[in-house]
Amino acid sequence: MKPTHDHTHRAAPRTKTLLAAALAALLLAGTGCSSKANSSGTADDGADGVKSGPGVTDKAIKLGALTDLTGPYATLGKSIVQAQQMWADEVNARGGICDRRVEIVVKDHGYDVQKAVTAYADISADVVALPQVIGSPVMAALLDDLERDKVLTFPQAWAASLLGRDSVQVLGTTYDIDMIAAVDFLTRTKGLAKGDTIGHVYFEGDYGANALEGSQWAAKKAGLKVVGQKIKATDTDLSAQVSALRKEGVKAILISAGPAQTASLVGVAASRGLKVPVVSSAPGYAPQLMKTPAAPALAAMLNVVSSAPAVSSDLAGVRKMVASYQKKYPDSLVDAGVLSGYNAAQLMGADLERACESGSLAREDVVKAHRAQSKVDVGLGTAQNFSDKAQPAATSTYVHKPDAKAVGAVVNVEDAHTSPGVEEYLASRKS
Repeated sequence: MKPTHDHTHRAAPRTKTLLAAALAALLLAGTGCSSKANSSGTADDGADGVKSGPGVTDKAIKLGALTDLTGPYATLGKSIVQAQQMWADEVNARGGICDRRVEIVVKDHGYDVQKAVTAYADISADVVALPQVIGSPVMAALLDDLERDKVLTFPQAWAASLLGRDSVQVLGTTYDIDMIAAVDFLTRTKGLAKGDTIGHVYFEGDYGANALEGSQWAAKKAGLKVVGQKIKATDTDLSAQVSALRKEGVKAILISAGPAQTASLVGVAASRGLKVPVVSSAPGYAPQLMKTPAAPALAAMLNVVSSAPAVSSDLAGVRKMVASYQKKYPDSLVDAGVLSGYNAAQLMGADLERACESGSLAREDVVKAHRAQSKVDVGLGTAQNFSDKAQPAATSTYVHKPDAKAVGAVVNVEDAHTSPGVEEYLASRKS
């Protein structure tokens, strides 16, 4: 999508150059034993009587991570990988899980679906579960394989289209619920009223489509109009989208994209006098943005909806995790990916422990152990319900705001709560 130029509200050349350079840098950021079960997934009994299967031996439990270390979510991928490795190191220092050492096999797909499919084929016979798969498009391509192979998978993707599968667990809320919360936040706190127009910039694919479902539903209930602007993950200059939304007279903007797109949207909008509230999905913000020329505009205009608390939260579990991460990776920023990755790893660990207690680490039994839990709280946010595969694990969201001085460059504005209309929306979707 080629940008068009609004000559009456052109950003200063130097500002645009600096912003483009900063965004380019952001995009480029980030950098065992074989199973004794065969690739068909049959399970054997271990020496200790615990049934094993792919990814499990008497000495090791091997997990897989299909991540993005070189694409649009490189900063997120790096944080998640490091957080989950920190968890594995902590677990192994305590003796492992089921008296077995935990190993994580990391594959970088760069947000390229074909590379991800190839990476899954490479590791699928040798891992018991996947505590990390980044990307809604990637998950869409792998869904049938994951269900066939009975591999418990925690996507770093929150599209409602991922619900309904035994082996795939969306942690927290889905994108549509987050956008319902975003519209509620705008009407409650930013003065939006019936008849107003809001813009929604969103990635093509399941991520953006599901987010748009939520914003459109909530807007209709509130008497608002939504103007959508679909973009690609490779679009990093949102000048054309800002021009279009400005002409529509939007009073606020929602964005369901990546950090680079959020920075471009907010920075260009501010430079052109479109100083309206902007609300992003959690994947659209990273602390690195507060080191770009867009930082002042982000601080003034942006809020973020998320099912997880800010990493600057005073929750005891979050504070402990942050301290451990800063000690282990002193040169890395703490961001939402750290919390998301660590939370997923802890939940995976709990599932494996539960499966071990039941006498089997076979894939299908790990999935069964996971689905048996209806209220799980590892101290990193709100409790989650994994018993209904057709429904999100949680319905409550936090609202955050950028703050360059805070840990993770973000602070909580509102604590977790289920927005009005969410239960009605889920009921309507179920029917």
